[in-house]
Amino acid sequence: MTKKDQDRLGKTLWAIADNLRGAMNADSFRDYMLSFLFLRYLSANYEESAKKELGSDYPGKDALTSVSDDGQTASTNPLALWYAANAEDVSEFEKQMRRKVHYVIKPEHLWSNITELARTQNPDLLITLEEGFRYIENESFDNSFQGLFSEINLNSEKLGRTPVERNKKLCTIIQKISEGIAEFSTDTDTLGDAYEYLIGQFAAGSGKKAGEFYTPQQISTILSKIVTLDSQDPATGPKHKLDKVLDFACGSGSLLLNVRNQLKKQTNDTGTIGKIYGQENNITTYNLARMNMLLHGMKDTEFEIYHGDTLKNQWDILNEMNPSKKTEFDAIVANPPFSLRWEPNEAMGEDFRFKSYGLAPKSAADFAFLLHGFHFLAKEGTMAIILPHGVLFRGGAEERIRTKLLKDNHIDTVIGLPSNLFYSTGIPVCILVLKKCKKEDDVLFINASEHFVKGKRQNTLNKDNIKNIVETYKYRQESERYSRKVSMEEIEKNGYNLNISRYVSTAEPEPIIDLKEVNEKLTLINERIETKTKEHNEYLKELKLKTI
Repeated sequence: MTKKDQDRLGKTLWAIADNLRGAMNADSFRDYMLSFLFLRYLSANYEESAKKELGSDYPGKDALTSVSDDGQTASTNPLALWYAANAEDVSEFEKQMRRKVHYVIKPEHLWSNITELARTQNPDLLITLEEGFRYIENESFDNSFQGLFSEINLNSEKLGRTPVERNKKLCTIIQKISEGIAEFSTDTDTLGDAYEYLIGQFAAGSGKKAGEFYTPQQISTILSKIVTLDSQDPATGPKHKLDKVLDFACGSGSLLLNVRNQLKKQTNDTGTIGKIYGQENNITTYNLARMNMLLHGMKDTEFEIYHGDTLKNQWDILNEMNPSKKTEFDAIVANPPFSLRWEPNEAMGEDFRFKSYGLAPKSAADFAFLLHGFHFLAKEGTMAIILPHGVLFRGGAEERIRTKLLKDNHIDTVIGLPSNLFYSTGIPVCILVLKKCKKEDDVLFINASEHFVKGKRQNTLNKDNIKNIVETYKYRQESERYSRKVSMEEIEKNGYNLNISRYVSTAEPEPIIDLKEVNEKLTLINERIETKTKEHNEYLKELKLKTI
């Protein structure tokens, strides 16, 4: 499918969502829309795998219609027919499917059956859909995806005041989705891209609340390109293998998927990632992330998303006290909540993540997030994190943390981005690139604050804007009013203040005025005025008029 077709599919689905949600908030309707799209993907993948598994036993097209008691023809999915004719073999078949595709969907819960119920306005749609969601999340994945649809309330009054109204609404939504995607290819990449498009549109349309979990693609691309480059010598290009990649505030998982995509792009599909790890505290967003991974063709063995509080470090795999057994990551990316208020206790002061640096203030957990990620960064790894500008210059506890990171030579690059790029805030933000074993003894500053495409509601970065940032980082280039390598001596003289404008000003230099040249020009002008005045007076005399 072409990029144009992908965009058209995304726009088609968004138009359906926008038209059907009615008075429902965009972020509420999002959960229904994306869950149905996910069910469509699971079903298509499962049916294709079942067809391969059963071979010639898989029912053909001629067996797919039946006549009901009222004389109407109705579609029947092939798997339902096979189940009915081979009841004694169902258990073994499902065992094989769990082994090969890692999940099972009952025939009545497949998208093909759900859409048929919607088409015929069947009153059992709501019940069947609810049963399907519960089966998939509780039994289908052998508990790996427990609670995947826990936030989908099919009995919500947002869908209708009565069960009949809700069933009717669901029939309309599902039918429209089915019709909308019918003419498009529904391979993994296509549906994954459509899913990403909708996440972005819902974030844009929902304001701050929904925007908190979504990193705009252009910023995500910058982080992804940076962390996939060789940490010691980025100019040599990307790594071909990343064993572990982490986003400890992963939201919908888009940033993690972008790291995967960029590694493939930059290595001509030869680059690989051992396993992707993400952590998310919001239950709804956590479920979105898991769906997002699967929709992009990832097996449940290729990623691990954990639901829990990052600051409290509730994830067991990150709680190993023995340094020799500590889990480390080759690449870490993050867009944590900006300046989140938190409540650190005394015990946290001894936490292995913060002990060497001190605790971030209660008013802003920015450095707490940074230190959490940095603790788990591998020696040859790269970490790129999005933070508000305040971390660059605020005093107190943040100044002490920042100073130690600089003295230990862990801050590699500071990138200033334009304002109004995010859905959740209009403030300008920065990207900090950190390394544990850094070759350079200076800090690269990139001031990209004035390099963007202005939009009515949201500013964006185009391909050239992104390329300039990444290339400048990659080759550690210096450019007037854009980038500069700053020595630690200069940073120390500035009190370890990293305010970007101190080091790279975008202000146009005042023009140098040559006073001698100006005086000569004025003298010539006065002489010309005097000459022209004499000529003018001669004409006035001839006309017997008063001279000047």
